[in-house]
Amino acid sequence: MVKEPYALYVHWPFCVSKCPYCDFNSHVREGVDQAAWRSALLTDMAHEAARTNGGTLTSIFFGGGTPSLMPPQTIAAIIEAAAGHWSFAPDIEITMEANPNSAEAARFADVAAAGVNRVSIGLQALDNAALHFLGRAHDAEEGMAALGMAQRHFGRVSFDLIYALPGQSEAAWEADLSRALALGTGHLSLYQLTIEPGTRFETMVRKRDFVPADPDHAATLYELTQAMTAAAGIPAYEISNHARPGQESRHNLTYWRYGDYLGIGPGAHGRVMACATRRHRKPENWIAALGANGHGIDEETPLDPATRATEALMMGLRLAEGVDLGDIAARTATDLDAIVGQVAVRRLSDQGLVALAGNHLMVTPQGMLLLDAILAELL
Repeated sequence: MVKEPYALYVHWPFCVSKCPYCDFNSHVREGVDQAAWRSALLTDMAHEAARTNGGTLTSIFFGGGTPSLMPPQTIAAIIEAAAGHWSFAPDIEITMEANPNSAEAARFADVAAAGVNRVSIGLQALDNAALHFLGRAHDAEEGMAALGMAQRHFGRVSFDLIYALPGQSEAAWEADLSRALALGTGHLSLYQLTIEPGTRFETMVRKRDFVPADPDHAATLYELTQAMTAAAGIPAYEISNHARPGQESRHNLTYWRYGDYLGIGPGAHGRVMACATRRHRKPENWIAALGANGHGIDEETPLDPATRATEALMMGLRLAEGVDLGDIAARTATDLDAIVGQVAVRRLSDQGLVALAGNHLMVTPQGMLLLDAILAELL
C-alpha cells in the first residue's frame, strides 16, 4: 500500500513583546521555558507520526507568532525528529516565516544551519508611510536589509506586499511592483487590502479614518499586477501568489491541492485521513492537553465525502491550474454532480469566467477577479 505524502505545519505561538500584527496578545509570553516547549512540540509531532505510521514528508512550515525567534536548536530538533518519523522527499521544502527586522535577520545564518531552506518575509510595503498605515513595526530600510540578509543565507526567498491601499494610484503601485520584481526573489505573495470584520481596519473605516479602494480601481490594480508579474516571468499560480517555474510554495500547494497536512503546536489545524484536527489555541491549554492525552488536539472532526469534495473545489479553484473533477470525485468517493452546479458551470463558461474541458475545471484570469462569487454559484 502506497502511503500518502504529508506536509507538516509547526505553529510557534510566541512573540517576544506585544506587536501590532499578532492575532491576539496572549501570544506574548515572558520567560518561555525553551527546553519544555521543544519537548512538547516533539511529543505533539510523535502523536501525528503514530497516526500516519510512516510515509513521505514533502514540506515543513514553521509559522505562527514569530517563528524565526524559535531557538535554532528547537528547529533542528524538530527537523531531526521528523526525519525519524517519516521519509523526506529528496527536495523537501522547509520554510520559516519571518518578520523583516534586524533582530530576526541576525538569526538567519543559525536558522539556515538548523535546516531551514526557504524563508517567507512579511515585508507588506516598501515605504514608511504605507508601513505605518499597516501597523508594521519595521521601517522600509530595515525591511530591505532583512531581505538582503535572507537572500544571502537561503536558496529560496519569498516576500509579501499589500496593495490597493487608500489613495494608492495605478502609477504608485506600478512603481512599487516594478521595484519588488527587481529584488530578485523567485516568489511573491501580492494581496489586496481587505476589510475583514472585527479588525482594526474595519474600525478605521467605520470611524471614517480612511476610504477603502473603489472596487473598479482595485480590479484595475489586480489586472496590472497579473500583467507585470507575467511579463517578469513570475506569473500567478494562485490568485495571490506568483512564482518562477519551480519556485512555487510546495507547502501551500499541498493545501490548495487538498493534500494531507499535519498541524502541531497551539492553534494548529490539520487535514489527515478524512479528518480535520485543531489544536488547543491557548498555549497553557495545549500544554495541559499534552500532559493528559499525549497530544494537543482540541477538536477532531470526521469529514463526510460532500464536505471534502467541497473543500477540495474551494481550494483548488484558487489555482491557475484548476482542478480535475474526476480526481476529486475518486478521492472523496463523491458524485460531483451533487456538488457542482452544472447549470452554473455552463452559465459561467458562457460568460468567460470558467473553462471546462472534459473533467478539468478552472477559473479564467478574468474570473479570478470574481472568485468568491463564482465559488458561491458553483457550489
